[in-house]
Amino acid sequence: MANVLSREKREQVVALGRLGWSLRRIEDETGVRRETISGYLKAAGIPVRSPRTRRRPPPNPARQVSTDSGSNPARQVSTDPGSNPARQVSTDSELRSAAGSVPSACEPHHDFIETSLRQGRNAMAIWQDLVDDHGFDAQYASVKRYVRKLRGAPGQEARCVITTAPGEEAQVDYGSGPMVRHPDTGKYRRTRLFVMTLGYSRKAVRLLTFKSSTRIWAELHERAFRRLGGATKVVVLDNLKEGVLKPDIYDPALNPLYADVLRHYGVVALPCRVRDPDRKGKVERSVGHAKQTPLRGRRFESLEEAQAYLDRWEERWADTRIHGTTKRQVKAMFAEELPLLGPLPVEPFRYYDYGRRTVSLDGCVEVQGAYYGTPPGWIGKRVHVQWDLLHVRIIHPQTQMLLREHLRQKRGRYRIEKRDQPKRTPATTHKLLFRASNAGPAVGELCREIHRRDGEVGIRRILGVLSLVKKHGADAVNDACATALELGAADYRFVRRYLDRRPPQPLALRQVDPLIRELSQYRDLINRITEGES
Repeated sequence: MANVLSREKREQVVALGRLGWSLRRIEDETGVRRETISGYLKAAGIPVRSPRTRRRPPPNPARQVSTDSGSNPARQVSTDPGSNPARQVSTDSELRSAAGSVPSACEPHHDFIETSLRQGRNAMAIWQDLVDDHGFDAQYASVKRYVRKLRGAPGQEARCVITTAPGEEAQVDYGSGPMVRHPDTGKYRRTRLFVMTLGYSRKAVRLLTFKSSTRIWAELHERAFRRLGGATKVVVLDNLKEGVLKPDIYDPALNPLYADVLRHYGVVALPCRVRDPDRKGKVERSVGHAKQTPLRGRRFESLEEAQAYLDRWEERWADTRIHGTTKRQVKAMFAEELPLLGPLPVEPFRYYDYGRRTVSLDGCVEVQGAYYGTPPGWIGKRVHVQWDLLHVRIIHPQTQMLLREHLRQKRGRYRIEKRDQPKRTPATTHKLLFRASNAGPAVGELCREIHRRDGEVGIRRILGVLSLVKKHGADAVNDACATALELGAADYRFVRRYLDRRPPQPLALRQVDPLIRELSQYRDLINRITEGES
């Protein structure tokens, strides 16, 4: 293989190959050369289609042009008004007179329309409000013409249309939601609008949330899949932090939790290339549709009320509309796409927390106050850690292989496998004990006793004793360590409590002598003053 891809990019290429995508299509989506893709697909046992040769179309025969006007009956003009059944063409003046004579059905609702326009709502939202709340029985075109007359017609920009197969692709994105009163503060707060749009039918799932995180982002995907009744093969997303840790044109790094959730549902993630948002234009339009039509100018007292209003609008208007590109009803197209969605797993995904940790001198990593051992040779290196309510998993940062898995421990406790305990004292521990000996004989003896008793687990306690030397001084800590050794309590906690509860030390002689001399001078001055007054 010409190039070596990362693990995430390799899994993405293999997954798209299993979906039956061609080499050219995988190259366009991932940015990996076809030769490299072919090598990885062959190594995974996936058949690769041979390139097809395009057949040149047969030459197009020249169109026959007839110069005889009588040969084309469609162009014959009859002078007899009764003999020509064609539609009569009205002049512009007749249309203007007819339009001026018939009043618009929106005239009785002029004040409501003007108020809605000042709130920023568009013609579609105004028409839906008129139908739902005011018994409006005219068509949307009537409101559209009336609004256009009030504020003018906006210009439109041409866009390319990406065609996808049923059940193949979904696009996800965040947008700004409505103002909702927060239950804790009691103030209105801007929500976030999560939207998942199917590429074929344009069926959308819109969910509201107050805040976002990696776990919330993944949970919203699960809720969307459950509402749709299935999962697509591919999800196209933006380069936001919840989904993509490191944006890159050729090799983006996915968030590990998000990647595991999609893998649980059998979905492949396709992040958009940097500065290429048009790749997910369908979900961008769905976000804009919701912001401009049902949510513009609205405020809600609770998140449940806002979500119920959005769901009712989705069922009443969004699903029953005729899409402008496909010229078909969204609900009807989704009925065709639903059987082709992937099946949902029986159990939902089990979420976990994750982070990066540096292995300390005792060969352990810290997770919420407890310590878990790593294999030998990882001291001072960074590892990935995942934990839930039951287990802690230590993972290799490059290969993503599982290094160790431990049961959760209480705060302050250790979990180290016997095979990971060193057979001889590491050089770093020798240096630490040497530092303790230089701090004082009792300090060195106490630290050696801790190491003999606890082994490498006691490294953190030795570091704690050395930190006390910086805080209280070597002499005070040496006396405390000597007292601990006499009482048989060779432990860091005893030394710390002893130093915290000890009585204050008397002033040194070099501090006392200046005070005595200063007081004697004041006494002599007072005696002179009293003798002079007498």
